[in-house]
Amino acid sequence: MSFFVTAADILLPAKGIDLEKFACIACDQFTSQREYWEELERFVGDSPSALRLILPEVYLSEGNLGYIERINSAMESYLRRGIFEEHKGCMVYVERSTPYAGIRRGLVAAIDLEAYSFEDGAKTLIRTSEGTVLSRIPPRVEIRKKAPLELPHIMILIDDEERSVIEPLQGEGLELLYDTKLNMGGGSVRGYKVTACDAVIERLKKLAAPDAIAKKYGSEENMAMAVGDGNHSLATAKAIWEQIKPGLSEEEKKSHPARFALAEIVNIYDEGVHFHPIHRVFFVEDGRHFAEGLKRHLKGFTSKGEIIFDGRREEIPLPGGAAEAVTAVQEYADACIKESGGEVDYIHGEDAVLEICKRRGAVGVLLPPINKNSFFEYIIKQGSFPRKTFSIGEACEKRYYIEARKIRR
Repeated sequence: MSFFVTAADILLPAKGIDLEKFACIACDQFTSQREYWEELERFVGDSPSALRLILPEVYLSEGNLGYIERINSAMESYLRRGIFEEHKGCMVYVERSTPYAGIRRGLVAAIDLEAYSFEDGAKTLIRTSEGTVLSRIPPRVEIRKKAPLELPHIMILIDDEERSVIEPLQGEGLELLYDTKLNMGGGSVRGYKVTACDAVIERLKKLAAPDAIAKKYGSEENMAMAVGDGNHSLATAKAIWEQIKPGLSEEEKKSHPARFALAEIVNIYDEGVHFHPIHRVFFVEDGRHFAEGLKRHLKGFTSKGEIIFDGRREEIPLPGGAAEAVTAVQEYADACIKESGGEVDYIHGEDAVLEICKRRGAVGVLLPPINKNSFFEYIIKQGSFPRKTFSIGEACEKRYYIEARKIRR
């Protein structure tokens, strides 16, 4: 296998397209706040927008067939109408500013899916960081398997304390591709064209060299990257590739577009990378019974979290580590929901939890953050974090769809 990061033929909105209306936040955000997506709909109107090319997960419960047909039709239409222009054999250096951080730097490139697995315990170069909820993959597969395009909200983390790979691009006098304010309070983003991709790949190769990895993690490890955001989207791309691969010749397998997935590579040590907990909101019939049962289940732990119910915030005991706290809460919730029914949603941001609990009479649990300095070490020693343990940034800081790539021949 050649190196697992490569340049790509990247599609961007053509000149004259309103980027503020085109850009759209990751589909897995604001899943209990339909009003966010309704406001975005009003703002976009009839303008070309990535909103027409994705399925916001807030609508998943309504059935997907109509949405999927419309998404694929919109992709075909945008390609025919020249909504995109293609930039051959490049990467995109990204600088994102948000209301919560100065600049977060990233590099949009293609990831070889042969170097990735979403299976727990897989010792691949690119590893999943959280448990994969397999039930979330089929709707995404239905979209991707016939889609002519992919638009990534995937973020891949590298452990580059020396800031040797991405940060040097900041001063290289690159061509500005776009510079736009982001809708719905998402801040702003600039993208620059990287054509000297071989030099970037050489820097990545040094970071991922066996001796460099051995020095950091031990001689038996080969981990070079970890999925930070968009694990289920990357898992979907992998699932589709595994379906397509058996029908290809050995030569076709080397360069088939479905073998790759576009993603933004981000240094975990970047000053704009902040890890936040993903809180839980439970929609159950008897919230008081659920809340009291959870407090009994957690009795004896010595760290602290908070539960929100019936207009009150109370401290609750939790295990010391973020992963352990998520596991303890989820164990109780899964058993309770299995027995008595109900739903859980995963919410970014304390304010959003408070608003949802107040508006919908839900039970909220505020969970602790992970330590990003021990992130890679945890994955190597313990495996994936429990599902929905952490978030990179607040909800509005998530990646907006701008770049795209053709994934069908």
